Amino acid sequence: MEQVDFSKFGKDFQEKLVQLILEDRTFCDQIKEVLDIGFLELKHLQLFTKKVFQYKDKYETHPSYKTMATILRSELDNENEAVQQQIRSYFARIYKSDAGVESSEYIKEVSLDFCKKQKLKEAMMKSVNLLQRSSFDEISVIINNALKLGIDNNFGYDYLKDFEKRFEIKARDPITTGWVELDNITKGGLGNGELGVVIAPTGTGKSMALVHLGAEALKIGKNVVHYTLELQDTFVAIRYDSCLTEIPLNDVYGLKDLILEKVEDLAGQLIVKEYPTKSASTNTIKNHLDKLRRRGDDIGMVIVDYGDLLRPNTINREKRIELESIYEELRAIAQEFSCPVWTASQTNRSGLNAEVITMESISEAFNKCFVADFIFSLSRTVEDKITNTGRIFVAKNRNGPDGIIYPIYMDASKVNIRVLKSEGETPFTMAAKTSKEQADLLKEKYKDFKKEVRKEDAEEI
Repeated sequence: MEQVDFSKFGKDFQEKLVQLILEDRTFCDQIKEVLDIGFLELKHLQLFTKKVFQYKDKYETHPSYKTMATILRSELDNENEAVQQQIRSYFARIYKSDAGVESSEYIKEVSLDFCKKQKLKEAMMKSVNLLQRSSFDEISVIINNALKLGIDNNFGYDYLKDFEKRFEIKARDPITTGWVELDNITKGGLGNGELGVVIAPTGTGKSMALVHLGAEALKIGKNVVHYTLELQDTFVAIRYDSCLTEIPLNDVYGLKDLILEKVEDLAGQLIVKEYPTKSASTNTIKNHLDKLRRRGDDIGMVIVDYGDLLRPNTINREKRIELESIYEELRAIAQEFSCPVWTASQTNRSGLNAEVITMESISEAFNKCFVADFIFSLSRTVEDKITNTGRIFVAKNRNGPDGIIYPIYMDASKVNIRVLKSEGETPFTMAAKTSKEQADLLKEKYKDFKKEVRKEDAEEI
């Protein structure tokens, strides 16, 4: 005979289930209809869940973490001292945890299935006696009511019932771009569930910018999964070698031992996955990330080089619609895996020799990126490439100001990109509305810029 509790699923399963009951109001409402507290085999989990349910019944709202902290401080005096210690220790662990519950969908599905089966069994047992009396209508009501329990009742965010939820501090956990100026305007970098896009003409260095972003994440201990749809995986890894060690790309092959010595103690892990152009879709990436997560890898950042080269999941006559859907799906991956996703996109032809790639130059590409949280363009003329200069234009920024231009130093031979800012200078905002006004302002803004960069390079040498 099946044991009627969660013991066969183990302690870890039950602790995560109770955490979900506290954190997810909709799931809590759903499972409350079918959960018998006795299904939890551990006394402290039973008591914790009971306190959550009692608060909901009394105040008709879901408790927050702060509310539960108050309840556990004031309403456990009559309980066994050992149980008090267990429940407070459990609460402290889940309260300090920044990450969400692993395998949450699995835990929800299994626990709801278990509880609904028990309710249905109870209804069938009640029906046995009714069957002898031929009370078919009553049997039908009992069985139907049991089947209705625990169904999905998510009607959306309830303004009053979910009042506490909107005042909880949400952890973006942003990952630095490695550029102080961009971190300042993005509140620390790109956060969990956010999509960032680098827009540039062909041959400008958008792939190197993605390598720079990945390298900065590695330095702070984040695991980076870098998908390349244009370059070989080993070539991308060599770019990381150069970016992390400042050894020129041309010298990498002769300094293998020195590079290993410098990178073997990296806090983060890098995985470079190569797919032929247009052979992989966002579903391909999602399935690969799922496999990595199942083997225990934490996904800290995802880089796709680049989104335009992905195969659409659904074929459409209009390429524009296909590209838009690809970027929407990339942001969905960022949300599902709770990590930042960086990708790149090419500009239209007008951006090839532009001093600064503004909204006018990236209009076609911008249509693909409506769902992006942060977009910056990278522009480098022929002269810029000779003098290791260029410009970054912040085209979109959900977390701060945009329309800002920053001068950059970029040495492609070392995958070295620095955002420059002269002492006492503030970022330049593109306030002009016409192309002529923009051009005049840019000419005035950057007339001495290249001279300053050359002087800075000379001082470094």
